[in-house]
Amino acid sequence: MVDGGGADATTVLVAGHESAGGADVRFLAQARPGWFVTPIGRPLHNLVARLLKSGDGPITVVPMTLGRNPTLVADTAKTVQWLAAGAPGRLALAEPFGNADHLTAWLRSAATAIRRSSPDAAMVVQAPASDPFDEAELHRIAHLVRTHGAGNVVEVATTRTEDDLAEVLRRLRRLDHPHTVVVPAGFRREDPIPPDDGRFSGSRFYGPLMSEQAMFRIVDMRAHTALHELSHGRTGVEAGLMADHGHGYAHSHAFDASTGSTHGHGHGHGHGGEDPGTERSHRHPATASSH
Repeated sequence: MVDGGGADATTVLVAGHESAGGADVRFLAQARPGWFVTPIGRPLHNLVARLLKSGDGPITVVPMTLGRNPTLVADTAKTVQWLAAGAPGRLALAEPFGNADHLTAWLRSAATAIRRSSPDAAMVVQAPASDPFDEAELHRIAHLVRTHGAGNVVEVATTRTEDDLAEVLRRLRRLDHPHTVVVPAGFRREDPIPPDDGRFSGSRFYGPLMSEQAMFRIVDMRAHTALHELSHGRTGVEAGLMADHGHGYAHSHAFDASTGSTHGHGHGHGHGGEDPGTERSHRHPATASSH
């Protein structure tokens, strides 16, 4: 067992689309010895397996999501569960960096700051394109910011290229909103607006949602809490495995009998026997033939 101090602990940050696969949070690991950033899947499995083999201290794994990517948490939990079985008392899954309520609060704070400095500016909540369910969650959060914010016009831009963002800004200009502020709905710190590009006329980048110091504090807090739980024999895996239940289409088998489908799995969704680095959470795709 370990104590809750974590002086000899290693911290692994698991990145998804909210951090551009880790690019937006790489600075955290660069500034802290014993911190690592990795994408989900086989890279996570290989990194943690190597760390377990090369040392004997505890390892905390922190899913770097702001609440819009619960599948990242569930998939991370599967990998941690797989590896923890061979290293009892050494591996813990921390709570995610943030949740949807945190993201909503941070975006509402941004809306208030924008309203104060640029009363006529529209707010564009920007995030990389991901999947329909994570994007739907972004629209839900943006609606809450719009409804319970500071009175700003609030739009959403899910982007694959600069053109996607430019199109949202162009639409706002046509709707008589010539001034816009682009606010990231993730960990982005780099300005997405290219300089001297007429497509982005009247627009500016708000900046990162939180300071670097705040991010260090939050990760430290998540890791410290996970180590304390580990000292009492709790790995955090059980909660993590359930993170994405309810995210996606409703999990109903009402039509299985009539269609002849035999779904044939329990709701643990562990899918035992699969490669621990590549298995994914059970999510129903948008086609009726998926079963």
